[in-house]
Amino acid sequence: MKNILKICRKSSRTILSLMSGTSHDGVDAVIVRISTKDKNLRVKLLRHYSYSYTGALRAKILTAFSGTTKDICTLNFELGEVFANAALNCIKKAGLSPKDIDAIASHGQTIYHLPPEGRAGGSTLQIGESSVIAERTQIPVVSDFRTRDMAAGGHGAPLVPLADYILFYEEGAVKAVQNIGGIANLTVVPEKISKVRAFDTGPGMSLIDEAVKLLTNGRMHYDINGALAKKGKAITLLLDELLSHPYFKKKPPKSTGRETFGKTMVKDIITCYGNASVEDILSTLTMFTAISIQRAYRDFVFPEFKVSEIILCGGGCKNKFLLKLLKDLLAPVMLTPVEKYGIPYKAKEALSFAILANETLSGRAGNIQGATGAKHPVILGKITP
Repeated sequence: MKNILKICRKSSRTILSLMSGTSHDGVDAVIVRISTKDKNLRVKLLRHYSYSYTGALRAKILTAFSGTTKDICTLNFELGEVFANAALNCIKKAGLSPKDIDAIASHGQTIYHLPPEGRAGGSTLQIGESSVIAERTQIPVVSDFRTRDMAAGGHGAPLVPLADYILFYEEGAVKAVQNIGGIANLTVVPEKISKVRAFDTGPGMSLIDEAVKLLTNGRMHYDINGALAKKGKAITLLLDELLSHPYFKKKPPKSTGRETFGKTMVKDIITCYGNASVEDILSTLTMFTAISIQRAYRDFVFPEFKVSEIILCGGGCKNKFLLKLLKDLLAPVMLTPVEKYGIPYKAKEALSFAILANETLSGRAGNIQGATGAKHPVILGKITP
């Protein structure tokens, strides 16, 4: 514990952060230097490294929610090994040693997420055993970020708004950050942190990717550049049905996951519209994703905030067809790739959790009540020495 206390007292830390999101495709690792000067955080990205899951591991993750307790127990430790290896490889590629890293932030792999409903509290499960990571790397680990917020009555998501504010705040401007991973979420970054708003907008690439895999019998895992969807034509009846989903009428704070917008929904669509072409189904799902994002701004952002710029991150922003749809739907607001801020699009989420781990080690709350709906600010995560 003496080492943990020493790290907590430091004004500058080097943190390695591991992120595996709802796309279930692999781990993004970053090494970040975070320092405090004049009560402001300075964040410098030193290294970004991506590790892709094997097909077998991806399949285990995708089926874990319906697996046995034994399956999840085994996968928890297996992912711990994968995360530890990703961390060590990132350290090696950066020309550093484990002794150069003060702490590891590990988001873990989401297996299931149940948002709170009315008086019923929510629950969430991220796995990737932190003790395995700490043992293999000999570096303290901050993990399990979402549970404390949910214990305080929040959704446990989105948690990146604090990092978005730190990274993208600009005096006299209101920006938004739009992440398009498996699930899409946005953060409004105004001048005052108390005015920050954030929520999950709905599906990101989850439905599109699942449809590609099912409709091609696993030959493809995603629609490259949206090329297949671009060739198709949206099925009006299906699009209207999807856009009538009750999630979109809920007011923020709100969160969702693949439990709602995932494989089960895609299977139902294919059952009902199996005679439609692959291109038409993908075109419909891509249009659905774009419109659901646009309506989130129309209904819950633009009435209150005059947004000058939307910063795009996450794998979905590389789908050219989806990006074209968003540009048209969100005009005249400018869409800016996060790379223009010096951050690789695949590194943004991992970078955000490095900042959250730094807040934990500093003894500061990492959640924003206007984003998660928690009753009060809380320190996020658990520390494994």
